Amino acid sequence: MLSRGFKDQIYKVFQLLPQDTQVVLLSATMPADVLKVTKKFMREPVCILVKRDELTLEGIKQFYTAIEKEEWKLTPCDLYETITITQAVIFCNTRRKVDWLTQKMHSREFTVSAMHGDMENSDRASSRVLITTDLLARGIDVQQVSLVINYDLPTNRDNYIHRIGRGGRFGQKGVAINFVTTEDVRMPHDIEQFYNTEIGILQNASERCGSYLSEIHLARSVAPSSCIHHLR
Repeated sequence: MLSRGFKDQIYKVFQLLPQDTQVVLLSATMPADVLKVTKKFMREPVCILVKRDELTLEGIKQFYTAIEKEEWKLTPCDLYETITITQAVIFCNTRRKVDWLTQKMHSREFTVSAMHGDMENSDRASSRVLITTDLLARGIDVQQVSLVINYDLPTNRDNYIHRIGRGGRFGQKGVAINFVTTEDVRMPHDIEQFYNTEIGILQNASERCGSYLSEIHLARSVAPSSCIHHLR
């Protein structure tokens, strides 16, 4: 709210509150300008900052698979048995696409969960495969994700590392698969240049992906019942 132009309104609200009102400010990020503004709202605050968790592409095997048409991008259905070896997150660019893909996978009796900003907490569930928007890319900590699928390539290159960098957090290894249509065929090259990384072409997707994930699964010793629990 502070970053969206509500500073003056918040200040007016605080002027109407009792002097002994306790104020707690929580944020995934705490830039200097926000810390400066909080001096207006807080009296002798105790400041607790945690070390920034650096996202990295190290240890993440990155691939892309060419999809000629948007309507042919139902590859997650073909990969389902493979991706459930471990925990997986599938990113879409729109809430409508999340709902559509979830419905398609449910229609084929695949167990997946969905999460986006328009959903009520009661509508969210838990499973080993989560379909979501960039809502999950920043600020939410899911440590056991080994596979990230970009069903849609991110519209912002900065979001690429926020999406797939979660698979390589805490020095762990991961796999990222990018679905590339003819419309965004240049994007993998642009991402390679931007991050000085390498994105290989994925051949025999199910076999190769399954092999990598099996190795990662054994290394991490993930319990079979482990699943992604959404924040409620």
